Amino acid sequence: MLRRGFLAVRSALTADDVREAATALAERALELPELAHARTVAAYVSVGSEPGTPALLDALRARGVRVLLPVLLPDNDLDWGTYAGPESLVSVRHGGRMALLEPAGERLGPEAVQEADAVLLPGLAVDARGMRLGRGGGSYDRVLSRLERAGADPALVVLLYDAEVVERVPEEAHDRPVHAVVTPSGVRRFHRRP
Repeated sequence: MLRRGFLAVRSALTADDVREAATALAERALELPELAHARTVAAYVSVGSEPGTPALLDALRARGVRVLLPVLLPDNDLDWGTYAGPESLVSVRHGGRMALLEPAGERLGPEAVQEADAVLLPGLAVDARGMRLGRGGGSYDRVLSRLERAGADPALVVLLYDAEVVERVPEEAHDRPVHAVVTPSGVRRFHRRP
C-alpha cells in the first residue's frame, strides 16, 4: 500500500532529521505570500515523524496571526480551537491511535475553518497535479468539502518532506488539489483549477 510505504520512510527518520527539516520547513513556509498576508491560518500540530509544525505555529503567532488548530471529533470530523502557545496544547488519545496535541481552550465549531486565509494540510504525498495523499481518515476531505460548500477560497498548502513530492498519487472523486507544497528545500505551486 502506498500510504504504508511513505509512513515506513518517515518512521526511519531520526529526531535530528525531523528537527532539521522542521526548521527549514518553517523558514520556507514563512516566505509564502499566502502566509505573510494571512490574518487567520488553520494549521495542525505535527506528531511523531510528520514534517514538524511547532516552530511555524509559534512564528505565525508571533506575527500576530490567529492560528486555528484542529480537534478530532468522534466521527473523524474536525472542530477548531485557537492556538495560544505550546502551553495551551493538551495530549489527547483517540481510541487506539497515537495521541494528538490539541488546543485546550474554547471550541469554535467545524465551520471556524471558513475564516482562514490559508489552510496548512497534513499529508503523506502530493503529485505533479497538486493532488494530496492523506492518511486515509477523511478528516481533511471533510474540511475541504466544507470550505467548497461555503464558497470559501483559502490558500491550501501541504507540508511535506522533499521525497514526498511524486509524479502521481491515486485520486478519488472527492479529492481537491492543493495550491502549493512546502518542503524543506523549497516551494512548488500548482495551477488553481477554475
